[in-house]
Amino acid sequence: MVFSSLIFLCVFFPAVLLLYTPSRSIRYKNIVLTAASLVFYAWGEPSFVVLLIAASLINYLLALCIDKANAPSARKLFLALAVTFDILMIGVFKYAAFTVGSVNSLFRLSLPLPQIGLPLGISFYTFQILTYVIDVYKRQTPVQRSYLKFLTFVSMFPQLIAGPIVRYSEVAADLSERRVHVSDFADGATQFVLGLGKKVLIANFAGDAKDMLFAASTTPTVLSSWLGIIFYSFQLYFDFSGYSDMAIGMGKMLGFKFPQNFNYPYISRSVTEFWRRWHMTLGSFFRDYVYIPLGGNRCRKSRWQFNTMVVWMLTGLWHGASWNFVIWGLYYGVLLLIEKLFFSKLSKLPIISNVITLFLVVIGWSIFYFTDFGELTTFFCRLIGKDCALYDITTVSVFFSNIFLLAACVLISTPLPYAIYKKLISIKFIGMIIEGAVMAAIFVACIATLTGATSNPFLYFRF
Repeated sequence: MVFSSLIFLCVFFPAVLLLYTPSRSIRYKNIVLTAASLVFYAWGEPSFVVLLIAASLINYLLALCIDKANAPSARKLFLALAVTFDILMIGVFKYAAFTVGSVNSLFRLSLPLPQIGLPLGISFYTFQILTYVIDVYKRQTPVQRSYLKFLTFVSMFPQLIAGPIVRYSEVAADLSERRVHVSDFADGATQFVLGLGKKVLIANFAGDAKDMLFAASTTPTVLSSWLGIIFYSFQLYFDFSGYSDMAIGMGKMLGFKFPQNFNYPYISRSVTEFWRRWHMTLGSFFRDYVYIPLGGNRCRKSRWQFNTMVVWMLTGLWHGASWNFVIWGLYYGVLLLIEKLFFSKLSKLPIISNVITLFLVVIGWSIFYFTDFGELTTFFCRLIGKDCALYDITTVSVFFSNIFLLAACVLISTPLPYAIYKKLISIKFIGMIIEGAVMAAIFVACIATLTGATSNPFLYFRF
């Protein structure tokens, strides 16, 4: 397990800022940031930090070979070696047990399952490395000749273990020259505190409500099932978008500009729009490095449909080594094809299109949540009222005790609260006081909540 939240907030990050900020030397800043990042990672994964360093070194050397080679065949060879190494690395550590288990089930074998731990953030930093070597091969970004700078890019602790997925080209200039202005630091601190509030004050409590509703498995009802998966949908959103905001905020405080990862996905009017707003850096990765190289939509219809399904199968697999994730990815692939082929104009109908989209997304999160197909089938039966009551007193009690939380989740999932906040802080004279008071209140509330909490894991750490 990585640093506890309180140690990170009150000790680790302030110490990094104290060591990092005073110097103007980029080399010094990179050394401090890299050392801090490796300590951060090694705190919970002491053995896997070697893997992180080895992966970055091998890709760094292969990228130099790609850049130096003149013959197209040699460049392709070095690229193939880099991509093969990266895919094998993530395949062994993340999918070995899943593959062997699937083979055992399919052929009724009893092969021993590999007992391999999953390195934190391997899906994120592997994809970041891939963007670098592929872009160097395409000559879209210059090769990085300093291993320190490249290791800084790969290991940056703000977004190392849960994104957003940062492309090398997006931070290449910052690795060589960056200045942190007071306004940038303030903006970063604000975004960090808002992200922390999303996680601690909304996601954690939404998760508690979900656990209470799903814990009533002895007497499940239609209402407990729907409320439980709705609270899980909010938990997942505020948990992951909160972490992304924290990472982007810390990046700003350190002089880096990380890409936006969420843009109010629950206000979407179509599944296509939802995936343009949810985990945007993952979507752009698959679009630019898988979908377009396969031919995108500039090909015959059957090929385009094939490309879409491949991308979404891989998107599902990226999230986890389990068949429910594969089905979840294929579910969205099918939805997107149906939407583009038959319902492209539905998004023009307000409210109706929003409701339909949210319904489909919530059903998708059900597939995402249950890794056991028996439990998933039973859960879907509950949603339609098969073999269970409509509601019971326990469910009603949980609902009314969390009704304000549910209302807050719905409201904060829209741009309205932030727009009001921006309007208030723009008021002359009192705007800064309002901003300071709001940020202080959120931060103090988070610290108070964390003090009494036993665990605050981010859901996307396991991906």
